Amino acid sequence: MKKYILASAAAVSIAAVGCVGFEHKSSSTAPTTPTSGVQALMGSWQSVNSATGVIPSPSTCSDFKWNATEQTATTAKGYFSATCAGVAYAGTASGTLTGTVIAWGANGTATGAGLPQSPCAITLTGTAELGTDSIRVPYSGSTCAGNVSGVEILKRR
Repeated sequence: MKKYILASAAAVSIAAVGCVGFEHKSSSTAPTTPTSGVQALMGSWQSVNSATGVIPSPSTCSDFKWNATEQTATTAKGYFSATCAGVAYAGTASGTLTGTVIAWGANGTATGAGLPQSPCAITLTGTAELGTDSIRVPYSGSTCAGNVSGVEILKRR
């Protein structure tokens, strides 16, 4: 009887081992590197307020658009447009990125009727902050129509 029990236990053990499987899968994928550094500034950006129809005060600029087309290891530059004191301006803008802070400047002109002078120059400067999907752009500067200052939030278009 002991042999029968021992044989039965061995048979059950062998059957159980045959039914139990061991599966181990391992996969490795390279981490996705988010766009960072000056590469994060490249592309087309537009004011958030321009999409929401917020009416700016006369001493602010609105409808900022920036198309960064050139870069070095720490700088990006390209073309900008904005409406300041009701007049459309266009020109060039550049920024130097240190961490998430962007020291930037822009120069441009507007021409047309109703301006105090034509062409009308604009100079803007500021220190912007690069976020995950936006750039917060405090600015101040001068136009032929007067001084301007404010804060714009740009989102990638």
